Formats: sequence, C-alpha cells, structure tokens
Amino acid sequence: MSATLSKELDQLSVNTIRFLAVDGVQKAESGHPGMPMGAAPMAYVLWTRFLKHNPLDPGWIDRDRFVLSAGHGSMLLYSLLHLTGYDLSLDELKNFRQWGSRTPGHPESALTPGVESTTGPLGQGLGNSVGMAAAEAWLSARFNRPGHNIIDHYTFTIAGDGDMMEGVASEAASLAGHLKLGKLICLYDDNRITLSASTGVSFTDDTARRYEAYGWHAQAVSDGNDLEAIENAIAAAKNEKGKPSIIIVHTYIGYGSPSKQGKFESHGSPLGISEVKKTKEALGWPDRQFYIPDEALAVFRQSLEKGKKTESAWKEKFSLYEAAYPQLAEELKGLIAGKIPEKWDSDIPFFEPDAKGVSTRAALGKVMNATAPRLTSLIGGSADLDPSTYTALKGLGDFESPDKMPADLQGSAGGEWNYSGRNIHFGVREHGMGAILNGLALHGGIIPYGSTFLVFSDYMRPSIRLAALMGIHVIYIFTHDSIGVGEDGPTHQPVEHISSLRAIPGLVVMRPGDANETALAWKAAIEMKGRPVALILSRQNLPVFGREYSADPSRVEKGAYILFDSGKKDPDIILIATGSEVFLALGAGHDLSKSGISARVVSMPCCELFDEQDRKYKDSVLPPAVKVRLAIEAGISHGWHRYTGDAGGTICIDRFGASAPGDVLMKKFGFTVENVVNTAMKLLNRN
Repeated sequence: MSATLSKELDQLSVNTIRFLAVDGVQKAESGHPGMPMGAAPMAYVLWTRFLKHNPLDPGWIDRDRFVLSAGHGSMLLYSLLHLTGYDLSLDELKNFRQWGSRTPGHPESALTPGVESTTGPLGQGLGNSVGMAAAEAWLSARFNRPGHNIIDHYTFTIAGDGDMMEGVASEAASLAGHLKLGKLICLYDDNRITLSASTGVSFTDDTARRYEAYGWHAQAVSDGNDLEAIENAIAAAKNEKGKPSIIIVHTYIGYGSPSKQGKFESHGSPLGISEVKKTKEALGWPDRQFYIPDEALAVFRQSLEKGKKTESAWKEKFSLYEAAYPQLAEELKGLIAGKIPEKWDSDIPFFEPDAKGVSTRAALGKVMNATAPRLTSLIGGSADLDPSTYTALKGLGDFESPDKMPADLQGSAGGEWNYSGRNIHFGVREHGMGAILNGLALHGGIIPYGSTFLVFSDYMRPSIRLAALMGIHVIYIFTHDSIGVGEDGPTHQPVEHISSLRAIPGLVVMRPGDANETALAWKAAIEMKGRPVALILSRQNLPVFGREYSADPSRVEKGAYILFDSGKKDPDIILIATGSEVFLALGAGHDLSKSGISARVVSMPCCELFDEQDRKYKDSVLPPAVKVRLAIEAGISHGWHRYTGDAGGTICIDRFGASAPGDVLMKKFGFTVENVVNTAMKLLNRN
C-alpha cells in the first residue's frame, strides 16, 4: 500500500470513530460529542499501533490497561470497543444512554466488556490509572524471574482539561512521579475548553512544567491530527522506563464542525441535526448514520487476530514459567482468580478478657500483621498515619522505586525497598489514595486497603462511592471514630460520618465492639466478594468481652447478634449498640436485669449485613413484639429509627463535639452506663 493510500485509510478510520460518536450522541439527544471528535486521532494511534489487548478475552491479566479518564467522552471508547471486536454490538452504540443498554452515559466497568474503570467524575480515572500501574509494578516485581517476564504491560489513560484541574488527579500524579511508575502513560487531550467556557478564564497552568515537577516525562504534540507525531510521542514515552509520561496533545474540541469546533457548546450537547450534516460534508463523510466503511473496519478488526496471537504467545511463556517456578505460578493464578488462600485466618489471635482492654485500631493492627504473611495479595497503607492507624505490615517491605532510596528512612515498614514491598506510603493524599486503591482493585491480583482517620473519609468519599458503584473489593480502615478522639476537638471528631458512609449503596460498614469482634470483622472484610468494606475503629481502649460473650463468627457475619439476654423470650427492652458503646449497653443490660427488668443487648457491628438476613433471623434478634428499643452510638441518630421504631429512642450525638479529654466528652454527651439505664427506664415508663 502506498503512503498516500495508507494516510487516506488512516483518515477514514479516524473519521469512523468521530462519526460513530457524533451519531450516537445525536440519536440519544444527549451526551458529549466534542471530546471524541478532537481526541479520535490519538485514540486511533494508541488502539491500533500500541495497545496490547485481546478483544476476545477482555480479562487477560497481561493486557495493557486503557482508562478513559475523560469519561464524558464515552462514545469514543464505545466506538473503539465495537470497531476492534469486543462484545459490544452496533445496536448498543445506537442505544447510547438508554434504559438497559451497555453504553451508559459514562463508562461503567461492571457493565461493558473492555471498560476497565467506571469514570466520569473527573480526575478519578487518572488516579485509577496510577493504581493499575502500581499493581503491574508489584506483580511483576513479585512474580517475574530472569527470562520469564510474565507480568509486563502498560497503563494508558486519556485525560482532559477537567482532569488536570481536579485535585484528586494532582494527588495521584504526584505520588506516581515519586514512585517512578515508568509504565504509566497519560495522553492529555488539551482542547482548552471546559463545559461552560474556554480554559483561559480559569486554568492557565503550565501543565508540562507542573508534571515535570512531579517527576514525570513530558512531551507536547502541537497538532492533534498529526498521527505520526502522536505515534512518535507514545513510542518515546514507552522508552522512558524511569518516569511516568504525559503527552500533551493540542486538539480542537468538536473538530470538523463548521459552527462548533473549538466552542464549549460542543462539549456537553449534541451538535444538532443540521450541524451534524454540515460536519459530515466538511470532512467528506456520507450523510448516513452509524456508517462504518469496510476498509476502516478491516483495520480495526486486525486487533482480533493480533490479540489472539499475543495472548497465545503469552500462554506459552506462562507454561514455561509454570514448569520452572510451579509454586509461584500457582500463587499467581490464585491471585488472578481472586482466591483467598486456605487457612489464611489460622493465625488470627484470640484476645483474652481484659477490663482495661485495647483499642480496636490496635487490635486490628495485630490481626493484620498476623494474617498478612499468608495473605500475599494484601497491599496498602495509610495517608501518612501509620503510627496512629496501626496499619503498617511490619517487615513486609516498602512499595518504592529501588532507584530512589532516601537517606532518612523514618517511617519505613522494614524489609525490601522496591516494587515488591507491600506497604504503600500514600502521603497526605486521602483523595488520591482512594482513587489509587480503586485502580489496584480493578487491575486484579490484589486486595488493597487504605487507612486514615474517620473524619477524613470525607476527602475520599467520591472514590468510595465509585468503588461501591463498581462493586470492587477495597478495604477502608477508618480509625479515631468518635468524640473519643478527645482533645483535637470537633475538627477531628467524626459525628455524621458513620451514617454518611452507611448511606452509600453497596458499601459494607463495620464498627466492631471489642478486639475479638474486630478480628471477626477483618475476616468478613477479607472474604467479602464484590463489595468495598469500611472498618470503623476506636482510638481509645475498649474492654475485651468475657469469653461468655465471645462472638460466634457466623453471627458477626450476619451483622447483628444477641450479646446478652436476661432470659425472657420477649424482653422488656432491647439495647442496640455498636463499637465503643457496646460495652456500655452490656453494663446497662446487667444493671436493668438486676432491677427486675428483662433486657436484651444486641451488638450490631454491621447494619448492611443484618438488613440482608432473612426475616426469621432478624425477628429472632429484634422481635417485632418488643417495641421498646434503645440505640446507642457516638454519632448522629440518623438511620437508627428504622430499628428503634416510634416507641424507641436513641443516645446519639446530633451536634458537633468539643475539645476535651475523650473520657470527659463521653460523660458530657451521655455515654455512660448510668445514662443508658436512666434513658431505658424513661422509655419503659413512657410506654
């Protein structure tokens, strides 16, 4: 084929992407056509000349990852998926943004084959990409051996001006530069337009210099339609092994539209029927909807045979690896399949009864370190709070570039200082941590965890919500869970946070009441499938319940269980508590029983799991005939009334805290056995 014919075919293929996106948005009468029109050339070059993937096996572990961080341009991704042969029909593209389709307004990883991450909230996709690149670095460091590069792939992302503005992207990019993640490549669609304006009114950063300051390799392509320049830039980025790369590609939003090219009107609205026709005329495209020229389709469909051969060659390599390193190969296959090792929990400690007790954050730290050697896929860290959250995996290495060891190693977890380390130092970057954790989970082969104070879960909320939406296994460890934080005052005392987290559909929130409940909560969190889990833990010491109150694991996994019963089938009152308040309820239950009042104490570490139980079990714990119920939790009362009913009450905190020692605050806010008993008596007298 001559160079001229090749260029014509390239242009035909690029325009095929453009007009599938334009037609999809126009038919839906909703969407974002401008971004795909401008970014089609870079996407075409990446997907046809660089991306290692197999459309027939979207889950192949050694595929390159592609994340469309600018998720509003979803028709760009859907067009590429259909054209290259993924299980996404043309009818699905025609059904863009409609009920029951696999082409939602923004990409959803659990819905559409080939979509690696649910994106749309800007900056999140770039953060996910950092997590995916970190996962590749860890898996390759752990499993590759000389002559056996079993894990060896890149992570690519296309990001837009909005991504560059969002703080979450900056946090994640800063850490990626520090970690020297050389297999991470970001193509920045620099079209200088936002939804409502040009970037000149709000965003005049020198992005290249900013990313260079983060430790990235930066390049610029002055013409977003120059396929050769884009190809050369991607090749140069792949050759830069010691730094992540950003390629700033100057494009025109709505490229080819006579009236809307370079205008913000093409960002978030269809071009309009008349403008679509004019744009097709301007670019020499037939006035047909969802037209795919055979010649262009043949170019894209080469991905099928190429992907099949590439994966087949990888499988042959893996067979040789398996013969040479059978134990490593078996472990890797288990991690890829998401299997939990047998007897992983055999070293979980039992905490003996202790009135002085231990904080649940310290208890979890002991449990994590006891189980981590068998749970080789467990990787994570904290937002600069290891000494407070107790989540460092001691002696299991620091996930760091081996080329960047500082002279001062304060805070090191000990062990290896390279990409095989299992402790990630996220720094003071809670939001970035959340997005990176999602990327680690999405990549596969890893159970990621991240920790910080509960009050700072607010900084992570968008990422937590997306984890729940995607149904991925991420573990959040939130400590310092109440006014028990004490002297730091209301800025650091979570009040509304537990209820706020419970409001996220699909998120499992567990607040254990003592060290042994904490151990069982950890077991439930590790074995959870397809859902993120938030563990809510105390700063202050909590008594360890006596053996007669030691929780049956199956009951903790059901979310709530009877901790104490004074004997009657239907007690006079039920006290329901979580976390640090369970011991108060237990003490009050005993005191009420001594007064001749039949009391039941229910520990409810997880409302979500309890709500999922069958009616028989729920009624056995909270009999419908018992109307007098009292919920005790050091947080807002919102949500508890569905358990207490009209005849019940709460001891909660519906205001902000104060600065004072934690034990003083607990008394001032009514979290004492005496107040629980008095409140219970008032409820009984009222009813």
